[in-house]
Amino acid sequence: MRFWKPHPLTLFVALSLAPTVLASAQAVDGAGASPSFGSITTPRPINPATDTTNPSASATQSLNPYLGSTPEGPVVDEEIRLSLEEAVSRGLKFNLGLIDSEQANAQIRAQREHALAELLPQISARAEQTYQQFSYKELNIKLPPASGLTLPPTSGGFGYSEAQIQVEAPIVNMHLRESYKQQKALETASVLSAKDARDVVVFAVGAAYFQVVASHARLETAKAALASAQELNRQVEDQYKNEVSPEIDSLRARVELSTAQQRIVDATNDLEKDKLTLDRITGIPLAQRWKLSGDYGYLPLLNPSEDEGPSSQTRYDVASAKQEVVAAELGVKAARAERLPEVSFTGSYGGGGNNPANYNQLYDVQGGVNVPIFTSGRIRSDVHAAEAVLTQRRAEYRDLQGRADYDVRVARLDAQSSESAVKVAQANQRLAQKALEQSEDRYNSGVTNYLEVLEAQEAQVTANENYIASLFSFNVAKIALARALGTAESRLPGFFKQQ
Repeated sequence: MRFWKPHPLTLFVALSLAPTVLASAQAVDGAGASPSFGSITTPRPINPATDTTNPSASATQSLNPYLGSTPEGPVVDEEIRLSLEEAVSRGLKFNLGLIDSEQANAQIRAQREHALAELLPQISARAEQTYQQFSYKELNIKLPPASGLTLPPTSGGFGYSEAQIQVEAPIVNMHLRESYKQQKALETASVLSAKDARDVVVFAVGAAYFQVVASHARLETAKAALASAQELNRQVEDQYKNEVSPEIDSLRARVELSTAQQRIVDATNDLEKDKLTLDRITGIPLAQRWKLSGDYGYLPLLNPSEDEGPSSQTRYDVASAKQEVVAAELGVKAARAERLPEVSFTGSYGGGGNNPANYNQLYDVQGGVNVPIFTSGRIRSDVHAAEAVLTQRRAEYRDLQGRADYDVRVARLDAQSSESAVKVAQANQRLAQKALEQSEDRYNSGVTNYLEVLEAQEAQVTANENYIASLFSFNVAKIALARALGTAESRLPGFFKQQ
C-alpha cells in the first residue's frame, strides 16, 4: 500500500507567498517606463526531475529559472554530508534565478552609467591627412586673356593635414538630468530586487531540502516496518507449521511482507528523485553522492517579535517597488523637461597646414541654445505616457504592500495549523504503536487472528505517514513565513536548529 505525499515543488506553488523579483533587463525610454521589479508573481514551477525534456529543458528553464542552476565543482568519490545551511549556501552561489537577477542588475547599472555619460563632456581627438588635385577646367577657372597666361589642366597634387581636440558638453539640459536621476532610482530598485531574489532561492532550496528530509524519514519507517513484517511473518509461519494458526494467516503475512518490501523500493525511488531535484536547484553535480547532515525534527515556532514592524518595511521586493515609484516620478519630470531650453557648448583646438612642421593654429568655439517651439504633440505624448507609468507603479506598490502583510498573516496561519497537525500526528503515532503491540500480544496469546494485527500494522504505517507529512508541511510553512517576513536568509537559523 502506497500513500500519497506532496511533492516539494507542489508545496512551492501552494506556499509561494511572495512574488519573485527577477529584474528585467529591458531599456527605459524617455517616458519613464521601467522594468517591473518585484511585481511579477513567481511562474508556476516545473519539476526538473520529471519535466526536463517535456516540453523541453529550455522551456523549463525559462518558465522558472529558480528551479535551475549551474552545476559547479568536481564529483568526489566519498559521500558528502549536506545540511540545510550548506544547501542554502550552494543555492545562493549557483541557482540560475539568482544569477539571472544579478546580471539583470548589472544591465540596469550599465544604463545608469550611460545616462551619466550623457551629462558629462565628450572629448575626442581628430587627425586628418588629405591629398588632392584640382581640375581647373572642371572648376571653370580662367585667366583674363589680356594677361597672356594660361592655366594647366590640373593643379597638380598637393597635401593638407590637420589635428584637433574636440569638446562637446551640455551646459543646461534638464531632461538629461532628470533621466539620470531616474536611472539611479531604477538601479537602487534593481539592487533591492536582487536581494529579494536571494529570499526566493532560500525558499526554493528549503522546500526541496525538507522534501528530502521527509523522503528519508519515509524510507527509515519503511525499513522499520519491513523488519517488523519479517518478524511477524516468521512467527506466523511457525504457528502455521505447528498447526496453531490457519493457512490464511500465513498468506496474509506474506502479502504484508511483500507490501513492506515494495514500500522500501518506492521510498528509495522517491528519495533519490527528491535528491536530484535539490541538486538541480543548488548546483550540486547530479553524479555526486550525498546524505543529510543533522536531524531536523519538530521544533516549535516562536512568535516573531511584534517590534519588527510590518513586513512591508522589511521586504526587499516592497522596497524595490517603492524605488520604482520614485523612478516613475522622475520619469514624469524628465518628460516635462523636454519643453525647457537646452544650452550646449562645442569647441575644438588644433593646427593645420601642408605638414606638421609648419602648422597654423586652428580653433572653433560654438555655443548653442535649443528652444522647442512646436513639436507636433511629441512632448505631450511623452508626458502622458510617463504619467500612465507612474499611476501603474503607484498602484503596484500599494498592492504589494497589502500583499506582503497578507503573506505574513497567511504564513502564520499555515504554520499554526500545521504545528497543531504535528502534535496530533505525534499522539496518533504513539497510539498506533501501542495498538500494534497489543494486537501482537493478543495474536501470540491466541485471543485474536492475524487480521487484527494486519489492520494495526496498516494503522501504524498511516500514522507514521501522517506525522512525516505534517512535519514536512510545518517546516515548509516556517520557510514560507521567513520568506514572507523578508530577509529569509538571516531568519533561517532561528527557525531551524539541528537536533
